[in-house]
Amino acid sequence: MGKLKKILSKHSGRDAQGHVAVRHQGGRQKRYLRIIDFARNKRGMSAQVEGIEYDPNRTARVALLLYKDGQRRYILSPEGLKVGDIVEAGEMASLRPGNSLPLGLIPVGTNVHNLEMRIGRGGQVVRGAGSFAVVFGREEKYVLIKLPSGEIRRFPKEAYATIGQVGRVESEKLGLAGRMRRLGVRPRVRGTAMHPAAHPHGGGEGRSGEGMPPKTPWGKPARGVKTRNPRKNSSKLIVKRRRIGYGSK
Repeated sequence: MGKLKKILSKHSGRDAQGHVAVRHQGGRQKRYLRIIDFARNKRGMSAQVEGIEYDPNRTARVALLLYKDGQRRYILSPEGLKVGDIVEAGEMASLRPGNSLPLGLIPVGTNVHNLEMRIGRGGQVVRGAGSFAVVFGREEKYVLIKLPSGEIRRFPKEAYATIGQVGRVESEKLGLAGRMRRLGVRPRVRGTAMHPAAHPHGGGEGRSGEGMPPKTPWGKPARGVKTRNPRKNSSKLIVKRRRIGYGSK
């Protein structure tokens, strides 16, 4: 895979023209981006876990693997994986945390993460700290997966997934405003605390509520409006929609 780390360039919420596209970002420390092997395409060769590391760019810890041929790669560290453990990817791999197998070979009821949505694309979903999906059932060409949102979705049985739950299950308290600034999160100001020229909720004598249906600084509805625009070829594989109230409003 070449280099395992590279300096992550700063964009601070700017778009290609340099305009602010996402507010409240900027001023973070320099970071190194760990190149994660989501595809797990080094099949049939075992690797030893050299270390479990902190990655400032993601919520989960990452595990550094050393393969028998001397190559090193990073993977997401599942719960229970320790330094010195042996992991493997391929059809002959055992059902142990950190091993990667085709979904068609994983028993129903097994917890998995880092699932491929398209064969050979590499893991695209269930990659956050503490998350896991469950093998729910089987069809002729597909495997039914229950995602963390409660949605049941079809995945190709040849697609790969990693056994176990993503590590770092307990939530971390940042504790300091300065820690947030080093992560690149700038302070936020409530709309009701602004003057009326800066926000629709601003103005009024003393403390006052919104006084209107909640709006963004640009006057558009802020809550209760659906923003998801699923692709048609993505929705056809959904067996059961995610539960109401999951995720951001």
